[in-house]
Amino acid sequence: MIEQLARQLVDDINRVFGSEKPEPSKLKPLFESTLRKLNLVSREEFDAQQAVLQRTREKLEALEKKLADLECE
Repeated sequence: MIEQLARQLVDDINRVFGSEKPEPSKLKPLFESTLRKLNLVSREEFDAQQAVLQRTREKLEALEKKLADLECE
């Protein structure tokens, strides 16, 4: 993943700036653009999905326990 990001950034820098030395202020939009191409999720979205998964696991465990109890009767 890091190698892919590095290759993409180098390719984008070379494409946009060629052989001239880029100014740091011009690199920020390029970095943002490259990161968007990687289809990453924000920390907030990750945390929200993790919470949903945790609740789903808890419900599944409760249902499995209930089913096991019913099978024992």
